[in-house]
Amino acid sequence: MWLNRQHGPRGSSSLLLSALLPVWLHLVKFSGLLLIWLAAWYLGYLVAALIPKETITRSIASLQDIGKKPMLRAPVPKRQKCDHWSPCSPGNYAYRILSGGGKGKMAKICFEDELLISEEKGSVGRGINIAIVNYKTGKVTSAKFFDMWEGDHSGEMMTFIRNAPEGSLLLMVTHDDGSTRLKNDAKKLVEELGSKEIQNMKFRSSWAFIAAKGFKLPDNIQKEKINHSDKKKNRYDGWPAEIQIEGCIPRNLI
Repeated sequence: MWLNRQHGPRGSSSLLLSALLPVWLHLVKFSGLLLIWLAAWYLGYLVAALIPKETITRSIASLQDIGKKPMLRAPVPKRQKCDHWSPCSPGNYAYRILSGGGKGKMAKICFEDELLISEEKGSVGRGINIAIVNYKTGKVTSAKFFDMWEGDHSGEMMTFIRNAPEGSLLLMVTHDDGSTRLKNDAKKLVEELGSKEIQNMKFRSSWAFIAAKGFKLPDNIQKEKINHSDKKKNRYDGWPAEIQIEGCIPRNLI
């Protein structure tokens, strides 16, 4: 019954409209997109014609920069005298004394950014290294090392210290062994300069010391440090870790 039913004219028209409706909708959408594209092209043409090229270039560059994370670079720290972390105040001397550490790391004495004892200057050696500085001028007057492993240089070191003029700074540091042939009278002389550790020196102890002759250094500066050789704690084979003292000395003490 359903298969034999005949469609009338009105039924055929409805079917035709139903079939053509999707086509018309696609045509309308295509026409709309075409108009939008043409409008966008024309608008772009007008913008390009009316706005200078340099302005467009800058705008594009600005858009490209959006989203980029700014690169913050810390300023390179300014190097301080004797490689201090922070500078000494005006009217102060800067000093730094570094003991030897192992065979490859020689002792250093720096005063006002000048190396008085160092491998570079060829003025460092095994034993106790001493630099004498004129306090008034801040200039080194003498520098020497005294081997305390071979030979008898303890008396020679005493003479060197005694000959330092009044108003001198004495900066001392060990490299390798500074105690084996260091005699008690020499230890006593250094102790009279203010050392609290010279009597405790042992084989290959790392030791750094600064003293004044004829005047007194401030109590709040680093004057001395010692580090003994210890098989369980040594940084190097048979050698303790190097140590250092550093600070600033006022120029108006005398």
